[in-house]
Amino acid sequence: MNQTKNKVTRVLAVETSCDDTSVAIVESSGQVLTMVSAHQDLEHAPYGGIVPEIASRNHSLSLLPLIQHCLDKAGLSWSDIQGLAVTNRPGLIGSLIVGIMTLKSISQAYGIPLIGVNHLEGHLLAPFLKDESYLPPADFNYPYIALAVSGGHTSLYWVKGFSDYVVIGSTKDDAAGEAFDKFAKMVGLGYPGGVQVDQCAKLGDKNKFQFPRSLILEDNLMMSFSGLKSAAHRLLEKMPKEQIDSDRNNLCASFQEAIVDVLVSKTLKAAGRYSCNRLVITGGVSANSRLREKFSELLPNYQIVCPPIRYCTDNAAMIGYAGLLRLNRGESNDLLLGPSSQLYEKDFSYDLQ
Repeated sequence: MNQTKNKVTRVLAVETSCDDTSVAIVESSGQVLTMVSAHQDLEHAPYGGIVPEIASRNHSLSLLPLIQHCLDKAGLSWSDIQGLAVTNRPGLIGSLIVGIMTLKSISQAYGIPLIGVNHLEGHLLAPFLKDESYLPPADFNYPYIALAVSGGHTSLYWVKGFSDYVVIGSTKDDAAGEAFDKFAKMVGLGYPGGVQVDQCAKLGDKNKFQFPRSLILEDNLMMSFSGLKSAAHRLLEKMPKEQIDSDRNNLCASFQEAIVDVLVSKTLKAAGRYSCNRLVITGGVSANSRLREKFSELLPNYQIVCPPIRYCTDNAAMIGYAGLLRLNRGESNDLLLGPSSQLYEKDFSYDLQ
């Protein structure tokens, strides 16, 4: 890893870890000057999930135009950019390669330092982002408990400071977002499933069906959603299609409530264990309206920070802020920077009890 010497005040960042192509320009205060993204839901919808080859191909088509659009929208040129940040782990290898190779080329062409960023670190730092319509609480700072919940990850973190993250709880099997997507297929909803379950649940009775809340009473911070998914499958197998159609909203509301109950319960248990009333909810599933509603009910006993949806789903702004902090610690990467589908051993420490 190389060392950067000059203070970096503005970075251009790229996020291509999965199927969203995102580019942002972020300043050292966490201010997001501009962010532009391209989504691929329509391309993957016929397959009911993300097809890696399609995702990487679409990144290749979208990324350079988005970078130029981002610069133009901010009224900046490459001479105004002091650093480059790109997601290099974890994620789909083909998707990551597109972002990494593109920013490597720009780094070499313009002599701008480059840093590879852990996608999950980006999510953990998302609450510090700000723009014209969003500011985090003025007194928000470390340490805090963070629930990072998405289609690929569901974990609890004790965030003691920048670059000091402890995994204190996690799912033993499926991520919450994956459970939502699989359930959506079971009840005949399209892709992306989690969003559609949320929409249907708003019209349903959350108490109509009883689904299990695995591990919710266990004295630990671990979670499990495979049993919930199996219970839903067994229930739906016994129901005629006509009943599934007529009860779809109630099924979605009841299934969603089971997941939300577990997430909220385990987060509060973590808050008690670490004597911390500062809670962050981030990641794609944090866009779920019922999850946000349940956490908002905890006010004013807890300080709840849930960034706007644009900074919770996969986005380049969070990658830019994390990268900027690392560049200003003297870190940078050379042309050996590569993608990884896994985390690095040094990314987190673990205290799973």
